[in-house]
Amino acid sequence: MTSTPQISVSVSPHLTALAVISDALAGRRRGLPELWRKAVTSRVGPLGRQAVRPLAAPGHSVVPDSLVPRAPVGADVTVPAQLAALRELPSGTLIKDLEQAFGEGPPPPHWRWAAEHPTQWLHGYADALAAVWRATEPLWQQARGLLDREVRRVGVASVRGGPELLLGALNGRIVYDEGRLLISDLEPGTFELGGREIVLVPMLAGKDALIVSLDQEEAVWIAYPVPGADSLWRRPEAPAHDELSALMGQVRADLLCSLRRPMTMSMLASGMRVAPSSITYHCDRLRAARLITRERRGREVWIARTDRADELLELFRH
Repeated sequence: MTSTPQISVSVSPHLTALAVISDALAGRRRGLPELWRKAVTSRVGPLGRQAVRPLAAPGHSVVPDSLVPRAPVGADVTVPAQLAALRELPSGTLIKDLEQAFGEGPPPPHWRWAAEHPTQWLHGYADALAAVWRATEPLWQQARGLLDREVRRVGVASVRGGPELLLGALNGRIVYDEGRLLISDLEPGTFELGGREIVLVPMLAGKDALIVSLDQEEAVWIAYPVPGADSLWRRPEAPAHDELSALMGQVRADLLCSLRRPMTMSMLASGMRVAPSSITYHCDRLRAARLITRERRGREVWIARTDRADELLELFRH
């Protein structure tokens, strides 16, 4: 890359979900905290686990384009839009993507199940992506300030003529040197960037996570951990529990504190060792106070804290 590159930013959360899947489920660890790894693995069923396994096969990093059927180029991409694109993708497209990625003939062993059962693979992968996003979305909402700050940072660097410094500081696996962008990879290769735009995609992921696409015609995109994301992964500081219990009762205080992420009624009852009927009663009271929301998804009812509840807990933190 010999000239000053044109850089833009895409705030596309589906790549955060992909990075979390690769780290927590596929086994390519890139610094995701154990607390979140466990939260994610508990959500995904057997078919989803089988579908994501090829993403982190030892010694391999190349994956078919079908993993990101709507690239973050030209506009931000929501997770629902990405899921819809995956579920509507013809199975033949996956086969073509595998041939493009690995050449004609049988694909590598870790992708053969997908090649033999493309429809099942697409559905399993979409289901895994959806489950991971349900666990990760609350964190994404908390990260709006960090993401907005990163968009401004990239904009300032581009306008003031410092994209070279910006690109070299994205991630420890990227080096910008003498007009060249060097990316550490398990399967190194050389790509002519030409006049293509570089799209930067900040994501919430482990500090060593990196997702790169260099072979698209319209642009190159690089997804990297947004600076400051470490603060979001930490377990929140506990509220002053005795004072909170005095205000609303011990069971409701325990229940509210347990909802660091959305949970089902059965998960709450099991974790708190309280009868489901009791959990239902206390959830009714908390919902009436606008401290929780309830959402039915299939056979399960999911409970989540509201902003009002977060503000209340903040008042009682040590």
